[in-house]
Amino acid sequence: MSAATDPHPSDAAHGLWSRLAASLRERLRGNGHDQPDPRAELAARLGEHADKLASAANAVSQIAPGSHVFVGTACATPRTLVTALEALPVPIADVELLHFLTDHAVPHDMDGTATTQYRHRAFFVGADIRAAVRQGLAEYVPLSLARLPQLIAIGRIPVDAALIQVSPPDEFGYVSLGVSVDVLPAVVARAKLVIAEVNPHMPRTMGDSTLHLSQIHHLVPVDTPVIEYRHRVHAEQVVEQIARYIGSVIDDGSTLQIGLGRFSNEALKYLDDRKDLGIHSDVITDAIVPLLEKGILTGRRKSQQRGKIVCSFAMGSRRLYDLIDRNPLFSFQPIEAVAQPAVIAAQHRMVSVTQAFAIDLSGQACVDQEGGEFYGGIAAQGEFLRGASRSEGGKAILCLASTDDAGHSRIRAALREGESVTIARTDVHYVITEYGIAYLFGKSIRERAVALIGVAHPDFRAELFSQAQSMGLLPADQTLSNLRAYPVEDELTVALKDGRSLLVRPAIASDAEGIRALFHSLSQLDVFTRFFRNLRGLSNRDVQRLCNVNFETEVAFVAVAGTREQPEIVAHACYFIDASTNLAETAFMISPRWQGQGLGGALQRRMMAHAQSRGVRGFVAEILPTNTSMVKLARAGGTNVSVEKTDDSLRVTVLF
Repeated sequence: MSAATDPHPSDAAHGLWSRLAASLRERLRGNGHDQPDPRAELAARLGEHADKLASAANAVSQIAPGSHVFVGTACATPRTLVTALEALPVPIADVELLHFLTDHAVPHDMDGTATTQYRHRAFFVGADIRAAVRQGLAEYVPLSLARLPQLIAIGRIPVDAALIQVSPPDEFGYVSLGVSVDVLPAVVARAKLVIAEVNPHMPRTMGDSTLHLSQIHHLVPVDTPVIEYRHRVHAEQVVEQIARYIGSVIDDGSTLQIGLGRFSNEALKYLDDRKDLGIHSDVITDAIVPLLEKGILTGRRKSQQRGKIVCSFAMGSRRLYDLIDRNPLFSFQPIEAVAQPAVIAAQHRMVSVTQAFAIDLSGQACVDQEGGEFYGGIAAQGEFLRGASRSEGGKAILCLASTDDAGHSRIRAALREGESVTIARTDVHYVITEYGIAYLFGKSIRERAVALIGVAHPDFRAELFSQAQSMGLLPADQTLSNLRAYPVEDELTVALKDGRSLLVRPAIASDAEGIRALFHSLSQLDVFTRFFRNLRGLSNRDVQRLCNVNFETEVAFVAVAGTREQPEIVAHACYFIDASTNLAETAFMISPRWQGQGLGGALQRRMMAHAQSRGVRGFVAEILPTNTSMVKLARAGGTNVSVEKTDDSLRVTVLF
């Protein structure tokens, strides 16, 4: 018999409350053999608030017509209260339910049609509310969750009542908001009626996560497991590759915002070799537990709340909930405190990861619509992206699969109708797909288009390139050569004679300006020995030939110093295959500041290994006789070396 139809709801509540008291006694039990009577202990805990005990049906019937009722979040969704509200024989007139992410707060029939009796206003369109939005029973509000408390406080978003879920009270009369603090402090402060499910299974979280019983009007005992959330296991190669790329840009000592996206959670698996990572996140999931167990999540380098895992809500399994229960390592705080851009920016090497559904060639991204429907929401991603971008050593990352389920490119010349701009192009830094990493911040529209086409699915690059040229995003002399995935496996860190190290990686189209800067660092003599003529500069076509290569008959590597955000190309090496001989002609450029340290040899060895793996017979180099260092380098390429003199140069051939 349900609480809504029970002729003696107070008796039903009394039975649940007795079990609640027994559980509370067990959780708070000391070492002595003599235990106080649980009923007496509970009465002592409730004190003057004992008369607040109510059944779910009686409690929700106190909601006034026309009320705006906030429903608790995620794994703390007060299902019993919402079910009782929906089950009232006569629905309360003109009630609107407000909520962020919920779980089974909206009833559905067997066909998946929403059957709620109330209007809904949602700040996130998850699976629970999607059908109601489609049916016109719910409205989506595109608002940052971090801004919601302020709007509630000033009454711009009205809240008259709140349905929440809390832990049992402690000896001082305080309950914990448990796994979901988020916006609830602001909600409770504004609501005239607060109804709380009191659940003995709800963990007591530490931080700014408590309410006093005096702030709650009705207490409804429940005895149900806390909702658990598990990410689906993703074995897809796309997810794994994106996760690896994300992991590759996270440095030791970084502070992480995780979010609920599958890519960011999967990326944590690839951080086993990192040290002293920290967490400052809107949400935490089970993905942090292995890193915590391995001693990787120490928070030792955090600039604020050092050593603490800071979050606003948790979505995970009982394993996570047991870990956070009364654990001072975790600090649960209101979302407006966690997601302040200034607080985020103050974190050491803050990394924020946002999952997008589409991005255009200028960098504008859509994160809350897919296929013309509202999907997901803004959450606090804008604050985290802006905060991470302003953090010293921070990284603001946007990730997406290159294609959608229908096989269409998610990177578009322009966003489509039904795809709103939720992340401005001014806030986009890293963009990661399974085909590579593009860095956009501070780049021109042309540079952005080149970089994004380079990480699009190869099947769509030619079409995107043509569209970009017709839209005036790319000049007429721009070329497109590389139609394959960026080969991250070809990246190699090399140590030089003086102890410095450099990243040697395949060249990409967006390296053009870096290669041009390298060219201008060379002396006139170096320029002449490299190009066999005096050049004052490199045209767009010239520089593209050095970086925009097809990696079939044209291959180029660069040596890079500095960060991914501000790389300095200090050397360039390339080879071009002659199909008639299966020999490849090589050429090198090395910055004067990096010469004499073995960098030329490292580049030659990298190119030789690459060429040999592809069946190339050998290398050929045309070198001026006066360029003794290059002659020496070419001769060192192997034992089968021949040198042929021509009119004004030496032709050095090395057979593998």
